[in-house]
Amino acid sequence: MLPASLQRKAAAVGGRGPTNQSRVAVRVSAQPKEAPPASTPIVEDPESKFRRYGKHFGGIHKLSMDWLDSVPRVRVRTKDSRQLDDMLELAVLNERLAGRLEPWQARQKLEYLRKRRKNWERIFEYVTRQDAAATLAMIEEANRKVEESLSEEAREKTAVGDLRDQLESLRAQVAQAQERLAMTQSRVEQNLQRVNELKAEATTLERMRKASDLDIKERERIAISTVAAKGPASSSSSAAAVSAPATSATLTVERPAATTVTQEVPSTSYGTPVDRAPRRSKAAIRRSRGLESSMEIEEGLRNFWYPAEFSARLPKDTLVPFELFGEPWVMFRDEKGQPSCIRDECAHRGCPLSLGKVVEGQVMCPYHGWEFNGDGACTKMPSTPFCRNVGVAALPCAEKDGFIWVWPGDGLPAETLPDFAQPPEGFLIHAEIMVDVPVEHGLLIENLLDLAHAPFTHTSTFARGWPVPDFVKFHANKALSGFWDPYPIDMAFQPPCMTLSTIGLAQPGKIMRGVTASQCKNHLHQLHVCMPSKKGHTRLLYRMSLDFLPWMRHVPFIDRIWKQVAAQVLGEDLVLVLGQQDRMLRGGSNWSNPAPYDKLAVRYRRWRNGVNAEVARVRAGEPPSNPVAMSAGEMFSVDEDDMDN
Repeated sequence: MLPASLQRKAAAVGGRGPTNQSRVAVRVSAQPKEAPPASTPIVEDPESKFRRYGKHFGGIHKLSMDWLDSVPRVRVRTKDSRQLDDMLELAVLNERLAGRLEPWQARQKLEYLRKRRKNWERIFEYVTRQDAAATLAMIEEANRKVEESLSEEAREKTAVGDLRDQLESLRAQVAQAQERLAMTQSRVEQNLQRVNELKAEATTLERMRKASDLDIKERERIAISTVAAKGPASSSSSAAAVSAPATSATLTVERPAATTVTQEVPSTSYGTPVDRAPRRSKAAIRRSRGLESSMEIEEGLRNFWYPAEFSARLPKDTLVPFELFGEPWVMFRDEKGQPSCIRDECAHRGCPLSLGKVVEGQVMCPYHGWEFNGDGACTKMPSTPFCRNVGVAALPCAEKDGFIWVWPGDGLPAETLPDFAQPPEGFLIHAEIMVDVPVEHGLLIENLLDLAHAPFTHTSTFARGWPVPDFVKFHANKALSGFWDPYPIDMAFQPPCMTLSTIGLAQPGKIMRGVTASQCKNHLHQLHVCMPSKKGHTRLLYRMSLDFLPWMRHVPFIDRIWKQVAAQVLGEDLVLVLGQQDRMLRGGSNWSNPAPYDKLAVRYRRWRNGVNAEVARVRAGEPPSNPVAMSAGEMFSVDEDDMDN
């Protein structure tokens, strides 16, 4: 068969004449029919590069995202978020430098404000726009303004129905306020009426008193005239007989101290005064018993070793400022790692050295770079010729039983350090906490030595559910120690300012009753150091040890839990002790009527008042008494009868 092109040509040629057309037609019909030509084979699929092999062959490729569920989510801090955090840290630093609040207190308040992120961002904008110092007061003021602005925005978005409900609520509140106002006005009228009645009674009593005075003067005048009317012969005998009643009447008006009566009559400003026998004042009785409390820090308390800080809180290249007897000090470790304590006041311009840093075991002042060693001597004076014999005061310092001890007394310190700070055998330390308490240290010690207040004060902490016993008694031995009944608690006071207690526990947080501490299986040992930092303030060091649950020390953030519990217990006591301190400043006394369970606190108070007596005895030239007997408290034999008024 001819190709199609040849056929078309043949058709065109054949159309020219009939002869050719027939001839060509015969020739074509004589040939056999052929198959169409085969197509050219495809060497490569043009769509192969778009194909996907595997689970999704022939379709769109999909990447599984299940692996993202197991990847930890990491929050990337942006520049703005870092600025917000920096404002919090800057505010904490400013509060610490100003000394208005403890850093942890400022941080707690600021963390609470930062929880509301929208508010915190607006606070940052406000503080930045004001170009003010980032302090807690400024941030709280900004938060208040932000709250006001947000509340105004909320009010603008409030629907009409909600506003109607708020209006009805306000109307109801106004009606209630009007009712209370009417009741208050009626009560005021009743009180005014009562005041008028009392004024009338007072006027009547005043008239009666004046009439009584006139009657007495009239009787005196009559008696004198009667004596004068009689002759001089009988004047000596009659005058004595007649003048006696007049004299007694006159003395009765003047309330003499030498006349006694058997009937006790309440004395008023309008009635006839009642004569009483001379009695010693309660203040004199307290002084005679050695129970007079004072806000002053006795000088005799200086001659003792004081545990001023925990060893764990004084790492290398760290400055720890503190106050003792109203004087500023700072602790650090020298180049050998030994603790040192010098006065926190530069010898150049008085700048606090605690604001500086430790450089090769010496304190560098942040003001002009002067350096001081552990003995207080100045070893470097940049930018000026060096001057010899310049330095600051230093305290003898030692380290023992996990404490840094200092000696603030006169002369050489005692050769041996106290050995009672170490926990008993079998106990492990679980918590070490330092708190600055705004209370005189003696009041705080007396509070720690008193357990009878627990069922009434600590109802939300460790004494929750305690029944009030019929009696609480402290069995004291000859030393300043003993045990409580009915609580399984052994307690002791160690001069000059330490209290130790061992508590028997049925289980964590619950105290066994009716047994002694030695009979319990589990025990809690506590050491409180109440160091007198300054007048009306105490540096409190608290150490807690347990003889069970040793694994609890490794629980994450367990130290924060212990601090929170200790702060809650201390807060319950602090309200009461601050009230005692306020009454003492107003002239009151916390030893008006001591009870039998105050025995250990009484011994402490007598010991403390005896310290100054010992100092006065030594200054007078008398030989000092035995300090062991003094510290042991053997001179204080307190019986139950001694607690009576």
